[in-house]
Amino acid sequence: MRVLMISKACIVGIYQKKLELIAKMGVELLALVPPSWKDERGEQRLERVYTDGYRLEAIPIWRNGNFHAHSYPTLGAHMRTFKPDIVHIDEEPYNLSAWQALFHARRVGAKSLFFSWQNIARDYPPPFSWGERWTLNHVDYALMGTESAAEVWRAKGYQKPLRVIPQFGTDPDLFHPVTPTARPFTVGFFGRLVPEKGVDVLLDALGQLGGEWRALIVGGGPEAERLQAQAAAHGDRITFRAQVPSTEMPALYPQVDVLVLPSLTRPNWKEQFGRVLVEAMACGVPVIGSDSGAIPDVIGDAGLITPEGDAAALAEALRRVRDDARLRAELAAQGRQRVLERFTHAQVAADTVEVYRMMLE
Repeated sequence: MRVLMISKACIVGIYQKKLELIAKMGVELLALVPPSWKDERGEQRLERVYTDGYRLEAIPIWRNGNFHAHSYPTLGAHMRTFKPDIVHIDEEPYNLSAWQALFHARRVGAKSLFFSWQNIARDYPPPFSWGERWTLNHVDYALMGTESAAEVWRAKGYQKPLRVIPQFGTDPDLFHPVTPTARPFTVGFFGRLVPEKGVDVLLDALGQLGGEWRALIVGGGPEAERLQAQAAAHGDRITFRAQVPSTEMPALYPQVDVLVLPSLTRPNWKEQFGRVLVEAMACGVPVIGSDSGAIPDVIGDAGLITPEGDAAALAEALRRVRDDARLRAELAAQGRQRVLERFTHAQVAADTVEVYRMMLE
């Protein structure tokens, strides 16, 4: 079985573990990625971390950073040379790169699938609406990150087979519990510093928490300066760090006693998964999330959920975790178990290869 995957997400080193595991299941895999990807945090360059058993190749990209209109000028040539049985399009169906990949897949006679996190039924202007419709009508299979994404695409008219599988899992050997060191109760936020992530709500909640606490905020984005100014009222209790390479993430979680994802729903966005929640749970770190989008489904009963935008409720949840050692231990154990059952790279890879085999049968 020969599979060609096109994925800008796979420039992240720790995500490549899934590709190694797919290759170990009898798949001859060629993963094509851009040399880098630009977003509001800056430019993320390709990390080569897990590269055994398959080919990981960087190819030129046009309009880098344009989510809807980026494309790959040499993609057709790669397909004609590799002659895949399946083209795995790790892109939303309303993006130019998805249309490009599907066009070339059809030209070489390959089956095709796309992946989507889109959990809001959005209407796009032409030509994106035309390309979306063409993709839904001509692709062979779809992978959805969540049940809510599946509901969106069914409502939009997608009638072919689909399966709900997260885009990536996590490595429970890399992300694992560590005996905590003696320190003040420390709250963590790891992610993009943008309005929809709700970091300002977290800062308001910390102001209401009382008692002894510290906070570690890791990430980058356009809100960084404003949030640092807001945090200045708390003196040196809050530490900001820039975005770190993916390989350094496992070392961050043992530095916090709770991980918070206070996302806020916007007209054009709601939380699609929350990968840091899964990584924190794998590390035995209790998690608190808002009720935005997929967060409650990811956390299940292995963490605490608060109403989005409610700083007082978030402060109370933080107070519970800080002051109740038994609760912290229960959430740590339940979170780790939930990851082992649902969110490992091995499970995601096995489910994905099962889809490949079904497509060829």
